[in-house]
Amino acid sequence: MSDEKPAVADDSDDEELEFLEHDPSVSAAAPAAGAASAAPVAPAVPIVGTSMPIEQAVELLSKVNIFSGLQPNYLRRIAALGLEELHPANAVVFTEGTQGDKVYLILSGAIRISRNVPGMGEEALAVLKAGTYFGEMALIDDFPRSADAHAHEDSRLFVIRKDDLADLLFVDRDLAYDLLWSFVRTLAGRLRETNDKMTFLAVTNRF
Repeated sequence: MSDEKPAVADDSDDEELEFLEHDPSVSAAAPAAGAASAAPVAPAVPIVGTSMPIEQAVELLSKVNIFSGLQPNYLRRIAALGLEELHPANAVVFTEGTQGDKVYLILSGAIRISRNVPGMGEEALAVLKAGTYFGEMALIDDFPRSADAHAHEDSRLFVIRKDDLADLLFVDRDLAYDLLWSFVRTLAGRLRETNDKMTFLAVTNRF
């Protein structure tokens, strides 16, 4: 007769299993010990495609104030820097307070520019459609973004990175000179528009 005693169930094991089953911090789908961990889910990021045909990109850039005064050969050099990004509806393009590093041209879809007002939530400032652009001030200064940008619907954007443009301007001083004057004209035009609006408001408030 064997002297071995029958195995006795350890109540502590049962208690541990019961604890794990009721512990909200432990996923029911957690892999067993020694099993390979599941690959982490990647965060939502824009789908970056290849550059579009140069002539099509040049036509887009020619409609942007800060680029419209440049010679066609300069526009081609800048257009070669751009890439397309696809943003699904409600995706965040950038948020207020982040460092601006790109200028965006809307190829299709719509982009909502808004600000988050404490106690009120999101306040939409504008909804930009295809053919317009935003974020261009990031090419001029180092100030953070002044508003949020969300994809109002599925959107396709043509994007130029600030660092890529800066590298181009460093090696092509003639282009840098012309682009600088284009910036000056654009800012002067905006200042003039602001002055006209302020004058209009000052006059209408008298009546």
